[in-house]
Amino acid sequence: MADRLPSDHEAVETHRVTVASVGRTDRPRVELPDDLDVNEGDVVRLVLDGEEYHARVDAALDGSLVVSHVADNARLAREGDGENRLAEWVDGSEVALGGSAHLDVVTTGYKYGLREPGTRVVYSATDAPDSSLADIASDLDG
Repeated sequence: MADRLPSDHEAVETHRVTVASVGRTDRPRVELPDDLDVNEGDVVRLVLDGEEYHARVDAALDGSLVVSHVADNARLAREGDGENRLAEWVDGSEVALGGSAHLDVVTTGYKYGLREPGTRVVYSATDAPDSSLADIASDLDG
């Protein structure tokens, strides 16, 4: 069973991030901090309001890293397909485009949480899979 880890625990590193819009649209994107241990093309787990989803890390036009699509599974995240859970989260939260949110590092390079400032969330702390297992899963997903 996975350990439970609250967002205010000393093991959780929290970053204030901007929730911006993609160009002149009302589609949200989260601008990731420069020191986050992710690369363009990575698919990470992202928890929104206690629900675990998958997100692909993309590069913005200026080269900064962003997340603009959050999907139900890793394959949909890689393809940028399916319902955009990030847009749903922004619509249902107090976070506005141009505003900020808190990005919690649950497991470096693997699992993160996005939450409204001032809220407390409890995450299931899971270890990242062995890289060879992740490669096999990626091959199976397509």
